[in-house]
Amino acid sequence: MAEPFKITVADEVLAQIRARVETYHWPKTPDNVGWNLGANPAYVKELCDYWLKSYDWRQAEARLNSLPNFIAQIDGLDIHYIHVKGTGENRTPLILTHGWPSTVWEFIDVIERLSDGGCDVIVPSLPGYAWSSIGAAPMSPRSVARVWDKLMHEVLGYETYVAQGGDWGSVVTGWLGYEGAHCKAIHLSMYPQWSTPGDTPQGEAELAHAQRAQMAFEAEGAYFRIQASKPVSLGMALSDSPVGMAAWFAQMFQTWGDVRNDDMDACFAKDDFLTNLMIYLVTESFSTSIWMYSAIFSDPGGEPLPEGARITRPVGVANFPGDPVYTWPPQSRVERSMNVTQWTDYDIGGHFAALEQPALFADDVLRFVHAL
Repeated sequence: MAEPFKITVADEVLAQIRARVETYHWPKTPDNVGWNLGANPAYVKELCDYWLKSYDWRQAEARLNSLPNFIAQIDGLDIHYIHVKGTGENRTPLILTHGWPSTVWEFIDVIERLSDGGCDVIVPSLPGYAWSSIGAAPMSPRSVARVWDKLMHEVLGYETYVAQGGDWGSVVTGWLGYEGAHCKAIHLSMYPQWSTPGDTPQGEAELAHAQRAQMAFEAEGAYFRIQASKPVSLGMALSDSPVGMAAWFAQMFQTWGDVRNDDMDACFAKDDFLTNLMIYLVTESFSTSIWMYSAIFSDPGGEPLPEGARITRPVGVANFPGDPVYTWPPQSRVERSMNVTQWTDYDIGGHFAALEQPALFADDVLRFVHAL
């Protein structure tokens, strides 16, 4: 059901991307604008200069191909995944799920740490992302979770496994924790917006957080609304513009990452940012990657949650503070919806935790896995 896969991007594809960057017509922007109106034009220009003069996709491609890549057919989909077996005899299967605008590259610096720590590490590309195909209609995180459970049990033969995720990956992982037939525990690096039906904020701390979260989403949620309501239009607007896509991604990384003093390079190396972006470009997957935003409304993925529904399997929480938009509620509220057995607050790190702080991320996951 699964075949080895090698990533090979044709030279002409790379040449076409390069030509579009070289010939991009820069629009007029307000004088001295920073990040307050979206992507900082100065940063994007600096990024493109590095892209043309220094960046090497072939190095990134070789690093990806140094890991065992596969394609599995599940429910009519071709699902790309990396599968690295760990050390030792009593290894724990661990599936890591990325989100948007991320890819499997987010985990490139933690895979070996986790496999050396005794985990069989599986890192799939979400349907419609990178080298994973997508069906005729958008798929919700709940539907993806069912595909992941089949990947882990039917394709790879694991009786049980642990799941980890951030961004959309946290939502997929939340559903695995609730109804994944073979999932025994989950670890989350972002709040998955998973709450027991009818639960509302209680007490001053929970109410204050809910108000802050609503205000933050009002200020920064325009991308979500357009990707949920007009994904086709946005896909056509950005798919043929590498620079436009770079700007769209850059504003998310700058806002959600633990970027201090507007120093993007201190948080995200240009090579990492560009490789993540290039994966979308070489696979022409930007337009399908944003389908999931509309799918949360069009694809319920199953019956509504019953009253009192709760994730009863063990849940580990790694609370990285750098993302001001998707913040964790107080632990008291989370515990009403999930069986939290490990909670760690960090001083650094943001939305893309595995890429920003790989050592902290891997140590937190391994501590959770070993405690099981």
